[in-house]
Amino acid sequence: MSRNNPEQLRRILETVRTIALVGASDKPDRPSHEVMAYLQGRGYRVIPVNPRLAGKTVLGETVYPDLASVPTSVDMADLFLAPGRTDPVIDAAIKKEIPVVWMQLGVINEEGALRAENAGVIVVMDKCPKQEIPRLGIPPVTHSAT
Repeated sequence: MSRNNPEQLRRILETVRTIALVGASDKPDRPSHEVMAYLQGRGYRVIPVNPRLAGKTVLGETVYPDLASVPTSVDMADLFLAPGRTDPVIDAAIKKEIPVVWMQLGVINEEGALRAENAGVIVVMDKCPKQEIPRLGIPPVTHSAT
């Protein structure tokens, strides 16, 4: 299946529940902050990851310094990073067995994507879930009572 096709994007966005947002910002005017707030408003749990903000709180969630430090399982890592800074995060996602790595608009790393896909990770590149959710008509996330 080709990367970034609408069926794959729909399946990802309808099944993930917990997203680690790498490159999260505490500044409301930054795209990563805006996307985090949007995803939370759609029912996803979004865990911010940023070594500069580790231990602080962004949008009600504790910030972790890196993916390895996130204490819960994560369904998707959403990368708001310069392409040249994605390799260690992709490798951490593979090691943590995160099923999906989503690289934001303008974030393209073909070698890292191939490494992740060879490890069984689904990769999305150069897309934004805040744009894809309304475009694909994805309903808000519902959480089953457990």
